[in-house]
Amino acid sequence: MKKDLHPENYRPVVFKDMSNGDMFLSRSTCKTTETVEFEGETYPVVKLEISSTSHPFYTGKSKLVDTAGRVDKFMSRYAKSRK
Repeated sequence: MKKDLHPENYRPVVFKDMSNGDMFLSRSTCKTTETVEFEGETYPVVKLEISSTSHPFYTGKSKLVDTAGRVDKFMSRYAKSRK
């Protein structure tokens, strides 16, 4: 393999799906200041809103992921207008 092929900050990073808490380890150059303990080691962590473990295309389930409360806000406005 060629020397100096990868960037210097190419390192193991944990990616955490915030919708279901699933984590996986990969290598990346993503910049992050947070760390997490994963399988007995401490790694930098990158937080994701959705990954293959929670995306409806991969899971086969139609699941609503709402991290900001937008759906609840819409439903309350819609309910007021229906009265």
